Amino acid sequence: MTRINPTLTLSKSLPKSVDVVVVGLASVNTADTAAVGVTADLDRAYQKAFGHTVHEMALALGAKSEADAVTRLPARDGLRVLVVGLGDADVTPDRLRSATGVALRAAAGLADAADLQVAVSLEVSDPELIQAAAEGSLLGAYRFARLTADAPAAAVASVVLVTPVVDAVQKAAAEEARVIAEAVCQARDWQNTPANLLYPESFAEAARAYVKDAKIAVEILDEKALDKHGYGGILAVGGGSARAPRLARFSYAPRGATAHLALVGKGITFDSGGLDIKPAGGMAGMKFDMSGAASVVAAIRAIADLGLKVQVTAYAALAENMPSGSAYRSSDVLTMFDGQTVENYNTDAEGRLVMADAIGRAAQDKPELIVDIATLTGACMVGLGLRTAGLITNGEETSDVLLDAAETAGEDFWELPLNDYVRGQLTSTVADMRSGASQRWGGALVAGAFLERFVPEGTAWAHLDIAGPAENPDEAFGYTPKGGTGMGVRTLISLASRLADQRG
Repeated sequence: MTRINPTLTLSKSLPKSVDVVVVGLASVNTADTAAVGVTADLDRAYQKAFGHTVHEMALALGAKSEADAVTRLPARDGLRVLVVGLGDADVTPDRLRSATGVALRAAAGLADAADLQVAVSLEVSDPELIQAAAEGSLLGAYRFARLTADAPAAAVASVVLVTPVVDAVQKAAAEEARVIAEAVCQARDWQNTPANLLYPESFAEAARAYVKDAKIAVEILDEKALDKHGYGGILAVGGGSARAPRLARFSYAPRGATAHLALVGKGITFDSGGLDIKPAGGMAGMKFDMSGAASVVAAIRAIADLGLKVQVTAYAALAENMPSGSAYRSSDVLTMFDGQTVENYNTDAEGRLVMADAIGRAAQDKPELIVDIATLTGACMVGLGLRTAGLITNGEETSDVLLDAAETAGEDFWELPLNDYVRGQLTSTVADMRSGASQRWGGALVAGAFLERFVPEGTAWAHLDIAGPAENPDEAFGYTPKGGTGMGVRTLISLASRLADQRG
């Protein structure tokens, strides 16, 4: 692994060497508030310097207990204190994850912030809350390393989580949080890398390097191998670019695993729309169209690092969709990896074609569950907005396990329907199917119905459309930065953990 998050440690007391301390403010009834995590030493220091306790000073400065509000107190001997709102005193993992994320973003945004040592003191000891606070802190501290000759130092170098209990279960929870946050931040890094630096070949090699010291086998198919084995969808989409496509396969097979999960990620490193080219200004965010591939590679590394007893095979379908004399066309008929033929309806609906090939290949591994994840349709964004992802499955049991995994992870998904009417929109007069409908309505559902055609009968399948929340084009919020978000990584890890537990 090459990425290094801020280091994370647990401590029973507030270290004397820290630069920033994060404490909380919670509402205890309709009128009162209580300071959370303020040590006696910290209170004495503020009373001596300013004549007020931390709580009194926070209220005097207008601090609020509303979730995610942040107030900065005057520094005392160089020590800066941030007070973050926790809402109700009975804090939940989601609220704690968001609050610590906000606080660490605030710390990283302080003037002259460089290599800060940050202590988070919120009186949590329950392992679930330890994990949430640690995840939020590390995700909130994330900064994409600017592409410059003189890269600046990290704003936050280390995070110390102050907890009254530091036993094996607390340490295990913190370590799990570190692994998960590392994976999310790696996915964000790949998302934020410009397409002239991250293209199919370089992405595949970066992914190979990322997992090289884990118990993960890697196979990368270049354009010649893709042609030899009949990957008609990936080759068609990548045919218009000078950057040749790739299919990267990652396999984690721990001893004792009884469940087999396949992950398939869309890796369009740049999407111009092809010959059905996007309008001017519509391509600016298209470097994020590889977010699904980033998620599955990051997730399988985390699953291996956590030692989860579940077999996982991940596929990253990598191509660049560009217009040229060798580009594929609308109305072309493509022969896919599994032998089915597809009448292409729009070259800007390329993601489903590379995903179909990868799903067909994943099916040969005979997993019990195939989960694909992609920034697939603008229609899903229209329906669900920028912070909620879509979910389509082929069974109620699969829906339940995915939604439960997402809830545990703190990621927001909404299930969309799939019915015979939608499936009927794919009828073609010249091939086995069309890749899209003849009208625009229900585009996210039609895309899901298309992918379903490549899932073998009897195999559980889920489709995650992360087109909205994969990129945050607005200002940062909670632990979510502007730019790539790493959406889906935590849900995939949570899913693998559930499958391991069910069979363990």
